[in-house]
Formats: sequence, C-alpha cells, structure tokens
Amino acid sequence: MTTSTLRRALTTTATVGVLLLAATACSDDSSAEQTPTTASASSSAPASAPASASASPTGSDRSTPMDIRVTIDGQEVEATLNDSPAARDLASLLPFTLDLKDFHGTERIADPPRKLTTENAPEPLAPKAGDLAYFAPWGNLAIFHKDGPSASEDLLVLGHIDADADVLSGADRITIEAAS
Repeated sequence: MTTSTLRRALTTTATVGVLLLAATACSDDSSAEQTPTTASASSSAPASAPASASASPTGSDRSTPMDIRVTIDGQEVEATLNDSPAARDLASLLPFTLDLKDFHGTERIADPPRKLTTENAPEPLAPKAGDLAYFAPWGNLAIFHKDGPSASEDLLVLGHIDADADVLSGADRITIEAAS
C-alpha cells in the first residue's frame, strides 16, 4: 500500500512538472521562464495542475502517444499506444496477430507473445470502450467494446483503438503493427 501511494505521488509530481515545462515552452512571454521556478515552490501550483491534467486523460492518454497500425478482421483502424512501460514493452513485440475471444460481453481478449512488464505502472484507470489494456495476473490483452469495471492495479490501459463498438465487439482477429 505504501509503495502504491508513493508511486501515485511521484506520478502526480512528474505530471505537474511536465505541465509546467510545457506551459513555459509554449509561452512567448519571457517572464514565463521564471514561472515554473516560482510556481513549483508555491503551494498553489498543484491546485492548478490537476484541473489541466484531469481535462485531458480519457483513460488511455498518457505522456506521448505512439501511433500503431491495427487491423481488425481485415479492416484497418486508427490506434495509439500510450507511453507507459507496459505499452512500450508491447510495442517491442510488434508485429503480431492474435485470435480474440469474448470475455463477459465487455471485452475481447487474447494472449500476447509473452507477458509484459508491469514495473512503474501508471495510476490505474477504469477502461473505456476502445481501450487496449493488459490484465497482469493472466498476462492477456483486452480490447474493451464497453466501458469496463472500476480502476484496478491489475489492469493497465496501454492505448486506444478508434473503432465502433460493433466492430470491436465482434472482432475475431487482430493484427497490431508499428506505424510506418
């Protein structure tokens, strides 16, 4: 429990730092260069950062998304992986094709070529329809065609597939490749 709390605190601190750096880099005002130093030392910086951070994450958004090419039953769809360690590990296995099966009428699942890393996992998020996730205890990938259960440390959201729920819910085969 203590490790999880520490991990969340470090993730929040890193997110605030990245947001402050991004705000500074995008500013044309030379006085903005001093803002991160002043803001990070004040107690008001964390209060303003979560508002920005909560506006952008949608369950699968992390730092820097990576485009991937996904083909579902012969139909190419747009997709991205987030910048989590598990998503980068999945990317290292590309390309591969998997046969999918239904799981509880909410997701389609399959086993990747090997288990993925779960080290330095980001804070858990509840999966949304279209999310590509990894269920660590079983070592399987899940493609959600309906919103999933509440957030769990065992379920790591890796990215998002931009396809209709009907396409995802009936998917029998998926090919994932690095985008060229």
